[in-house]
Amino acid sequence: MSAPVRQALFGDLLDFTADPGWAAPADALPAVRWRPDHWLLIEDGRIVAAQPQAPGDDWQRHDHAGRLILPGFIDTHVHSPQLDVIASYGTELLDWLERYTFPAERRYADPAVAHAGAQTFLDALLAHGTTSAVVFPTVHAVSADALLAGAHARGMRLIAGKVLMDRHCPDGLRDDVASADADSRTLIERWHGTGRLSYAMTVRFAPTSTPEQLAMAGRWMAEVPGLYMQTHVAENRTEVAWVAQLFPEARSYLDVYHRAGLLNGRAVLAHGIWLDDTDRALLADTGAQIAHSPSSNLFLGSGLFGWQALEAAGAHVSMASDVGGGTSLSMQRTLADAYKIQALQGVRLTAFKALHAATRGGAEALGLAHEIGSFDAGCSADLCVWDWSHGAVARHRDALAQDLHERLFAWLVLGDERNLRATWVAGQPRHQRD
Repeated sequence: MSAPVRQALFGDLLDFTADPGWAAPADALPAVRWRPDHWLLIEDGRIVAAQPQAPGDDWQRHDHAGRLILPGFIDTHVHSPQLDVIASYGTELLDWLERYTFPAERRYADPAVAHAGAQTFLDALLAHGTTSAVVFPTVHAVSADALLAGAHARGMRLIAGKVLMDRHCPDGLRDDVASADADSRTLIERWHGTGRLSYAMTVRFAPTSTPEQLAMAGRWMAEVPGLYMQTHVAENRTEVAWVAQLFPEARSYLDVYHRAGLLNGRAVLAHGIWLDDTDRALLADTGAQIAHSPSSNLFLGSGLFGWQALEAAGAHVSMASDVGGGTSLSMQRTLADAYKIQALQGVRLTAFKALHAATRGGAEALGLAHEIGSFDAGCSADLCVWDWSHGAVARHRDALAQDLHERLFAWLVLGDERNLRATWVAGQPRHQRD
């Protein structure tokens, strides 16, 4: 039997033991696990301990003194093919889909395009500090296959599935119930539970699926243990009105998915801006989560997300870049935009609360806190090493910080992927900057 692979990383370790909530920074500290100048011990890809003293000579040591070490970020809603249309000008949601997104996604019917796009996207996630994600490919089975294969090769914790769209979409992006059912069966058998992958029934959004297709997705959710569901809900007021016309029998947009059997603790619904109290209670009752996509909501002018109201109702909230409606895969930029959205509503989002949502909070919402999102013993060693500052302005600001929260908030607001030194996945370095 070969000897265990033992790695030790030295630096400033930060993760969370609980949700810091909406308390002031000083009052949130009991949920913050801050261990400066510590060694994080990793054996065979999993975290075994953290300690101030150096381990023995049988550990391979990596000295990152003076740098911040965080769990890898978890992006709970992102579109892999939409790197092609990131930073596209001038439209709201529905026009944006027609003008930019659908033409880009049609190209992914080509296996070569699907493979190259998946490689670029996955490497970009790692280069921005994201080690786990819930991802939309395209309607083409080859797109999902390439994405899941690429994630498996990198050892990543990925949740994804072929997009379902059998109406209200262009030629080249439309499937039907029978073909979608057959493709789902093949992809589930190939990838669900393989390595660190999970399959997700991926409903684009209610308008692009017939009731029959939604029911088909619901049957898969009922039959396959551990299957996820991802979709969009209540992002834009025009979209909400369209759903009401298409599904007059449903009480609300969210209720469309509930009637199809698609809401449970593994349901991830992006946006959730235009929800009411009954919707929020339904999310809490079913365990479904809202993947908050602040950069996208600002960029497309969709609206301001009511984070506190959702959590007050008992619903889960996680963090998402949503690229390409969003403007960056950087979770720091995403969280900085989340701060602005809450500030516009008179709420102050602390760096502690924001980072919890993008690490342990996201893991808990996905039912994966035993595996990702923290430095708990037994978790996969998915982590990132960050410089506290990059550039003269950030270095100046960092030097003046008076406490941990002030320093962390400045890092979050002023930082991005240029601060990233290294990304590790399951104890293996997958991205490094000289």
